[in-house]
Amino acid sequence: MPFIASVSKVDLPFKTPQTEVKEQARIAFTSRSPHMERLMDVFDNTQIKTRNFCKPLKYYTGPSTFEERNAAYLETSLKFSIEAIANCLAAAGIDKGAITDLIFVSTTGLATPSLDAMIINAMRLNPHINRLPVFGLGCAGGVSGVAKANTIAQANPDAVVLLVAAELCSLTVLRDDYSTSNFVGSSLFSDGIAACLILGDHHQGNQKVKYRSSSSKLYYDSLEVMGWDFTNHGFKVLFSKDIPEFINQNVRNDIEHFLAKQNLGLADIRNFIFHPGGKKVLEAYKDALAVEGDFLENSRTIMNNYGNMSSVTVLYVLERYMNHGFEDGYGLMMAMGPGFSSEMVLLEMTN
Repeated sequence: MPFIASVSKVDLPFKTPQTEVKEQARIAFTSRSPHMERLMDVFDNTQIKTRNFCKPLKYYTGPSTFEERNAAYLETSLKFSIEAIANCLAAAGIDKGAITDLIFVSTTGLATPSLDAMIINAMRLNPHINRLPVFGLGCAGGVSGVAKANTIAQANPDAVVLLVAAELCSLTVLRDDYSTSNFVGSSLFSDGIAACLILGDHHQGNQKVKYRSSSSKLYYDSLEVMGWDFTNHGFKVLFSKDIPEFINQNVRNDIEHFLAKQNLGLADIRNFIFHPGGKKVLEAYKDALAVEGDFLENSRTIMNNYGNMSSVTVLYVLERYMNHGFEDGYGLMMAMGPGFSSEMVLLEMTN
């Protein structure tokens, strides 16, 4: 079976307390749209303590064009992707020349050639690397990327697959958009970059976290639940207040159906590597699954300390499990994203 050799995350240079973000948002939004004052409590209700940002807070209240923000996305994503990759390779004891495949996941900026090409050039990686840029999966992209990396490693047991996810959500918040979705997004979303190495089973090394299976599901007639509108000013966030209820109605049956194919049940899962979309999403998972104990502690810790970093967040949760300890047994990675869709990966985890 393929295995996850290492995961690395990046603490971006402008980690900012949520209280400061709230005050800056109050100045930015209510000065021009006083009715937004009634929504300010949403910042407190997220339970986020600090946010991972790629720019200082004042940057977001000043005028900027989509072109300028996208240029910042490219520059910052490249710089910190290289840092994450270097740390990931060092942790696994793998030389950069051994990489056979590179998957790059993002949904918060645009680039053609894609950022994987920029990474290969900047790091002088093997020019024959198989490249797979993935765009548009939103919060589900991290789990999907792990699944795709393992599919490649299953097909080629000699593979060294590098997964990189980069999301700079803060650069998508629209300064002059007074919609509730944009306001809620400004209270929740932040930035993150992570790298993960998945090796085929011909490789030696730390095989504590092995891949078992994966599942994708697209729910019919739910395209409006989450996504972007692309406007002249940039990416306009769309998400429905019904997401927690959607999770309540679907997630338990989906997980049980997936696990049953592996002759497993929910009681067999010891490590829940879930994307923390927000406080209400975590509560919906808790209510729907009714697992004993604080099974979402690591997800909540990442949300509290970083905010919602879209596809990258679940890799920060995975990194926490791998570097701070996990229970022997099975691990379930899960995230939901635009489509509306869900992605799951089953892992076998042994200390």
